[in-house]
Amino acid sequence: MTARIDAAFARCRAEGRAALVTYVMAGDPDPETSLKVLEALPKAGADIVEFGLPFTDPMADGPAIQAAGLRALKAGQDLRGTLALVRRFREGDDRTPVVLMGYYNPIHTYGVPRFLEDAGAAGIDGLIVVDLPPEEDDELCLPAREKGLAFIRLATPTTDDKRLPAVLANTAGFVYYVSITGVTGSATPDFAKVSQAVGRISAHTSLPVVVGFGVKTGAHAAEIARGADGVVVGSALVDALARSLEPGDRAGSGTVEAVAALVRELAEGVRSTTKVPAEA
Repeated sequence: MTARIDAAFARCRAEGRAALVTYVMAGDPDPETSLKVLEALPKAGADIVEFGLPFTDPMADGPAIQAAGLRALKAGQDLRGTLALVRRFREGDDRTPVVLMGYYNPIHTYGVPRFLEDAGAAGIDGLIVVDLPPEEDDELCLPAREKGLAFIRLATPTTDDKRLPAVLANTAGFVYYVSITGVTGSATPDFAKVSQAVGRISAHTSLPVVVGFGVKTGAHAAEIARGADGVVVGSALVDALARSLEPGDRAGSGTVEAVAALVRELAEGVRSTTKVPAEA
């Protein structure tokens, strides 16, 4: 079910390092540029890619990703178009795991059975749906697992040991630890506390634990990579893309390279750090 995801983490373990997981918004600033950015991520050093699903009410996202979603929606990006971009990506890359990250409303509107069939056919490996708690597993999590898609759950600083088993019960692929309380890109994590949290979560699961929210630089990525199984970077990449745009939110000649350059910096940070056991 999680063959590409498992293989990616196995490669990283063999190299003694954490995985680099990169997030960009589908359709930002337009579908064709978005595809080029997606294709550039693994070439620049990303091990796993998260592809954001644009939505009008992204409650867990900070200003950068909210703006990216609005640019994508303005350009006509929707769920159908996002799956089409992944299908095109798979024509040239059948190795890199692709995780679709977003909110349940677009999937519910599309229709869960049809979505799961189309997502599997497009080459999606996993889903992160931030507004579906474990109590709603029957809505999407369990049907997704039956269709061979990993349902990846978020754990947060407020997820205590009593709540953690419910969060982990049907999780597959990896566990995404949100390193701060707040929205994406809003603060820099406390690296010592993150290491302790990763150790606590790892005591409850054999799945890799990746850490995201607030990681902006290669130095940040290196700090997280010392104890976590993976490092997620999203807002910083979306910001890099936004800064490259021309008036009217049009892609510039350096838009793809702006994202790729930061990915290379992040990959260097992750690869320069030998992973050590997280503190329990």
